Amino acid sequence: MENVPAAFPATSIMWQGFSDFSAGAMGGTACVFAGQPLDTVKVKLQTFPTMYRGALDCLAKTIKEERLQGLYTGTVPALAANIAENAILFAFYGLCQKVVQNISGVDSVNNLSSLQSATAGSMAAFFSSIGLCPTELVKCRLQAIKEMAAEGRVATANIGPWGMTKQIVRQEGFRGLFQGMTSTWAREVPGYFFFFGGYELSRKLLTPAGKTKDDLGPMRLILCGGVAGSCLWASIYPIDVVKSRIQVYSLSGRQAGFMAVFLQILRTEGVRALFSGIGPCLIRTFPANGALFIAYEYSRKSLLQLGENLGL
Repeated sequence: MENVPAAFPATSIMWQGFSDFSAGAMGGTACVFAGQPLDTVKVKLQTFPTMYRGALDCLAKTIKEERLQGLYTGTVPALAANIAENAILFAFYGLCQKVVQNISGVDSVNNLSSLQSATAGSMAAFFSSIGLCPTELVKCRLQAIKEMAAEGRVATANIGPWGMTKQIVRQEGFRGLFQGMTSTWAREVPGYFFFFGGYELSRKLLTPAGKTKDDLGPMRLILCGGVAGSCLWASIYPIDVVKSRIQVYSLSGRQAGFMAVFLQILRTEGVRALFSGIGPCLIRTFPANGALFIAYEYSRKSLLQLGENLGL
C-alpha cells in the first residue's frame, strides 16, 4: 500500500494525508458491516468460554435468545471504534512510511520492502490504539452484557452504547474509558506489524507480471486482506483474549493488570482458554478485511484522482 501511487504524483502531502484518513474511515465502516456478527461470537467465547460448546452453539443461542439483532449488539461503538482506528491507522501509516523511507535511505515509499512497510504499520498502530481503546471497551461490554447479567455480575442487560459510556465515566471517571489500554497496545503494535507485512507481501506475490500492486482486482484484494487479518490474529490472539476479559469483567469491578489476568487464565483455565473464539475470528477476517481493503484502496484512488484534478 504505497503512500502515493505513481499515477498521482501531483497531489500535496496534506491531501494525501486527508485521503488516507478518509479512506481508512470508509474501510473501517465496510469492515464492521461485513464482520460484526462473527466478532460478537468471538467476544462471547473469549469472555465466557464455558457457557457455550463452540462457535456454532454460541451463534445459535444468541439468535434464539436475542434474535438476529443480538449478533449486531455493539455495532454503534464498533463503527466508532473501527472508523476511529482505521482513519488514524492509515493516516499515520502514510506518515510512518515516510519516516521509514527517510531512515532507511530508500528513494521512494513505493520501493519500501514488505518488512519496512510492516515496521511503518506497527508504528502507526501505537497512535490508532489511543482512539480505539475507549470505543472498543464499550463495544466489548455490550457484546457480553447478557452473559454478565446471567452470571449476576451486573444488575441489568438493558443498556445502550451512550448509556454504557455515561456509566463508565460516572463510576470510573474519564480514565475508566481506557481500561485495557496496555493490552490494546500489546495487541495492536506487534499485530499490525504482521498485518501490514502480510498484506504487502501477499499483494506483491499476487501481482501479475507487467502490472503493479495498485492494479489488483477485488478478489485478489479480498484474499490479501484475509491473509493480512490471519497474520494479525494468529500472532496476537491470546493478547486479545486478555484484553477482552479485562474490558468486559471491569464492568463489575476494577480488574488486575495485563500480566496478572494472563497468568490467572493460564492457571485456572489452561492454554486452550487463550484461544477461545479463534475459529470465528479467522473465518471473519476474510470478508471483514477484504471489505476493509477494497473500500480503502478504491476510495483512496478516487480521492487522490480528485485531488490531482482539482490541483490540491
